[in-house]
Amino acid sequence: MGDYRPTSRRPIADMFRATAHGAVQVCLRAGIHADFISYFSMIAAAVAAVAFWQSHRVPWLLLIAPAFCYLRLWCNMLDGMVALAGGKASLRGEILNDLPDRVSDVLIFAGVARSGWCSPFPAYWAAIFAVLTAYVGLFGQAVGVQREFSGVMAKPWRMVALHVGAWLAFLFQSESVLDWTCYVVIAGCVQTIAVRLRRIMNALRSKS
Repeated sequence: MGDYRPTSRRPIADMFRATAHGAVQVCLRAGIHADFISYFSMIAAAVAAVAFWQSHRVPWLLLIAPAFCYLRLWCNMLDGMVALAGGKASLRGEILNDLPDRVSDVLIFAGVARSGWCSPFPAYWAAIFAVLTAYVGLFGQAVGVQREFSGVMAKPWRMVALHVGAWLAFLFQSESVLDWTCYVVIAGCVQTIAVRLRRIMNALRSKS
């Protein structure tokens, strides 16, 4: 288990990664397993979902919900760093690193769908396309080439789009901003899926 190294890791800005160095050492000293952090990322996503869901009744929650979306992203980064630093990276960990991500995407966009700030239709489709985008990214790894993280609407940018949409909805008290945010996410996911498929097909042709 200690010799295992993931073959595909999401490129993360050094500045963002640096925010977790201290937390990695705390987790190692406290014996906090990477799996716990993966599960906790779903809790952060669930809190974001509840904040979105209740935001029509308590509008300032639109300002809070994105913070938990970013906490979810931070945990998604931290779990892998802890696993590698502690020599606990494994194939099982690959599954537990990805599955909570997909649950988190669905939870967050479901919260948006029930927020009252937009129609449920585009929000649920945004959730579907978020999961599909990640699924397509895994194709490359499944067929023996690189996993794809490319495209304009990868996971971090979906959360950034929601952040911008939520704050604009609060600022203008508009029930159409999050509709358009979800449509932007959907369009970005379509582009991202196309880019990832093209890169995977090109890699397969080069390999053969």
